[in-house]
Amino acid sequence: MDEIDSEYIESLFIKYAKVNTRSDPKTQTVPTSLGQVKLAKMIVDDLKKLGITDVEYEPSNGYVIATLPSNSDKDLAPIGFIAHLDTADYSAENVKPQIHPDYNGDDIVLNKKQGIVLSTQQFPNLKKFIGQRLITSDGTTLLGADDKAGIAAILGAFKFFLHHPDVEHGTVRAGFGPDEEIGRGAKQFPAEKFGTEFAYTLDNGQPGQIEPETFNASQAEISIDGTSVHPGNAYGLMVNAISLANEIINGLPEDEVPEKSRDRQGFFLVTDFNATISKADLTIIIRDFDTDKFREREHLLQKIVDRINARFDQPRIELNVTEQYQNIGDAIRKNPYIVNLVLDTYKRLGIKPNVSPFRGGTDGDFITAKGIPTPNLFNGGDNFHGPYECVSTEAMAEVAKVVVEIVREHVAQYGNRDESALRNRVH
Repeated sequence: MDEIDSEYIESLFIKYAKVNTRSDPKTQTVPTSLGQVKLAKMIVDDLKKLGITDVEYEPSNGYVIATLPSNSDKDLAPIGFIAHLDTADYSAENVKPQIHPDYNGDDIVLNKKQGIVLSTQQFPNLKKFIGQRLITSDGTTLLGADDKAGIAAILGAFKFFLHHPDVEHGTVRAGFGPDEEIGRGAKQFPAEKFGTEFAYTLDNGQPGQIEPETFNASQAEISIDGTSVHPGNAYGLMVNAISLANEIINGLPEDEVPEKSRDRQGFFLVTDFNATISKADLTIIIRDFDTDKFREREHLLQKIVDRINARFDQPRIELNVTEQYQNIGDAIRKNPYIVNLVLDTYKRLGIKPNVSPFRGGTDGDFITAKGIPTPNLFNGGDNFHGPYECVSTEAMAEVAKVVVEIVREHVAQYGNRDESALRNRVH
């Protein structure tokens, strides 16, 4: 299937990349930046130009929802694909995409005046783009492949279906949402309106990737009240909040930190520590894939605080733990069809699968919690969240091809299904 319009996808991506959609955590509007609204409306216009009539931007939640109606007489469950509008916390003003046709594998001077070079020694993954139309920024901003590559690929897939009405497909929905980078957007996701049994985010990663797990995540805010007196008269009187904060940190497992963790290992991470003798404030994030171990981590922190508080006539430490998101793996394991469908598609396309846990969170966490299990696939880019970000036209076309083939595989499997056996099959 070689009919994906890569020139169309590239042109969309270049246009979208020039819009500053950097999210702003200090703003309480939805979306948090006007550029995201601008991009959302551009996407609506582009979808309508393609011939999608069921598409709208909803200002109350910041989402564009579009529907490609089924052309099949089979009873096919709708399938969804999701990408985000915003870019990360790095300069995104006046993005100038640079195209490097037939990339030869050498270092790329992004900005001669400022001496900014995209180095193959620093970024050896560049070699995989040899011979392709590589796209970068000019080195003074990010590019925005995260996640405008995913957006452009979805529109490229929709164009394929609209221009090939003979290709059978069920209902396909697309969602383009705000503020993924600051963990807010998907909390507003209109799951009932989206109306699919499952979906996929097309976020960071390489062909063959599927991430059916994320961390369980919570954040602990710890406030410590000390008693400050002159050190010469401190005996039996001073309570040093700094010392108590250090005692909490030292009570955590020494090696269970991000810099010593990988794969499915969890961790504690102190992200903020502000302290004087009389007052200390700590922020600790807690992460684990295993839900039971995750709860044990939360319990351990509570035990440490309780043990210290027990030494005083009144509690000196206040602990508040806020759950941030839950591992999507628990829901997806109950619906193995969602992963099997992708693995079967990769096999048919000759793409080597890479099933791996995502050591972070995605929009899929919040969407899954709303009842639509949503693992992450890939968008084909690299070096995200900085001036060395890049993607190729061919990589984005590959994403679009995978979207099309997942939809087609969905038709084939549902058309010949024992639904209960299919859904519970272990791949």
